[in-house]
Amino acid sequence: MAQRRRGRPCLSQNTSRLQGGDVDMEDDVTFTQTQTLTQAQRNLEKHSPEQVNLKVGELVQYLLIRDRKKLPIKRADIVKNVVKEYKDVYLEILHRAKKALLDVFGFQLEEIDTKNHIYILINKLDRVDGDGIKADDNTAKLGLLTVILSLIFMKGNTAKEAVIWETLRRLRIDPGERHEDFGDVKKLVTDEFVKQKYLEYTKIPHTDPLEYEFRWGPRAFKETSKMKILEFVSKIQQKEPKSWITQFKDAQDLPRSQVPAASQSTRHRASLPPQNK
Repeated sequence: MAQRRRGRPCLSQNTSRLQGGDVDMEDDVTFTQTQTLTQAQRNLEKHSPEQVNLKVGELVQYLLIRDRKKLPIKRADIVKNVVKEYKDVYLEILHRAKKALLDVFGFQLEEIDTKNHIYILINKLDRVDGDGIKADDNTAKLGLLTVILSLIFMKGNTAKEAVIWETLRRLRIDPGERHEDFGDVKKLVTDEFVKQKYLEYTKIPHTDPLEYEFRWGPRAFKETSKMKILEFVSKIQQKEPKSWITQFKDAQDLPRSQVPAASQSTRHRASLPPQNK
């Protein structure tokens, strides 16, 4: 079966390496041929729970973003870009990521080609109870936006621009390069999402050189909630929402969480809680 080749101009220095994915896939097929989920779970003893949870989170975010155009996702790309040296627990990482995708977003990961291990995400729209960012023509960008909203909230409701860009680079999305799906990533985040009122992008006073930071915009407060974002992060990290004491308390404070971020900026700038482990 011929493989559909996808351009990857977004991946910066990784582009040429990724374009060899068809060759790598042949090597990749062997590593899970005899591996079962039970064996992968036994192999968890070789890795720290924190690192495995991090890989699960990275895989969820990777799948959401790569699914932007509803094109198939190769297992070889998942292994190369996310799983990497954690191949021996690949099936467990995939199992947890599938559960998080279904429980949080209503996306079901389906393997449509068992020979070449190619997946698609299916949106189970019947799950929607007004419980997240609205499903409309812009839903394709939901993954990227949710990653950014999650980071802002977990960082204390404010995140420096440099932190956002570094996180996206870890997901192979370079804001300095044109992305095959999102186009000009920096413009999408700092202009489109801002104009749509999902994000606020403001200067940080008294910084030299000048720095910028992001907060939730008023549309984000209307279409989702801090508790839903915290539940999303908790599913990925395999923890209870209460594990993040500061964020859980903030998410429970419904009146404040429904106020646009601009009116809270002074309070949050005065005391930015660290991301609890």
